[in-house]
Amino acid sequence: MFADPKHNIEQLGISDGTIMADFGSGSGFYSLEAGLAVAPTGKVYAIDAQKELLERLKKEAKEHHIRNIEIIAGDLEKLGGSKLREGSCDVVIASNILFMIGDKKNFLLEAFRVLKPRGRLLVIDWAASFSQIGPHPTHVFYKDDAMKLARETGFVFDREIHTGAQHYGIIFRKQ
Repeated sequence: MFADPKHNIEQLGISDGTIMADFGSGSGFYSLEAGLAVAPTGKVYAIDAQKELLERLKKEAKEHHIRNIEIIAGDLEKLGGSKLREGSCDVVIASNILFMIGDKKNFLLEAFRVLKPRGRLLVIDWAASFSQIGPHPTHVFYKDDAMKLARETGFVFDREIHTGAQHYGIIFRKQ
């Protein structure tokens, strides 16, 4: 089974008023669920380099009357590439993106930069390569590698969440 955005957002424990960023939002499965979870006063920044996916997300949000999602075309492999202010977010979500990112360290440093003190980073990614689904075996970014890189970029481990058989989910905290 694939990771379920609604289930994973629920485990994150966010509520009305939370300010979030969905790094590598794609077509917005997590952004849409997060938008509902933090409404009416919270906000979700959906950030991706692929403008066509962001346009699809914008249309989907409009169709579902989710008005608290801001679409941002950005380069998350560069510091400042999210275009968000430093210390502006309570939570950053990085779902199924690390295996695709070239500069993973800068990606996590950008997440660290935009988080408020004690802010949380939720990392969800493929646990392995599963035949015809998921990334190629040489592209999998394993849980141990994610833990190590998160520590190197200043995050501390908070807890794991259950994301299904094919993914891992880890919540890190900015000190």
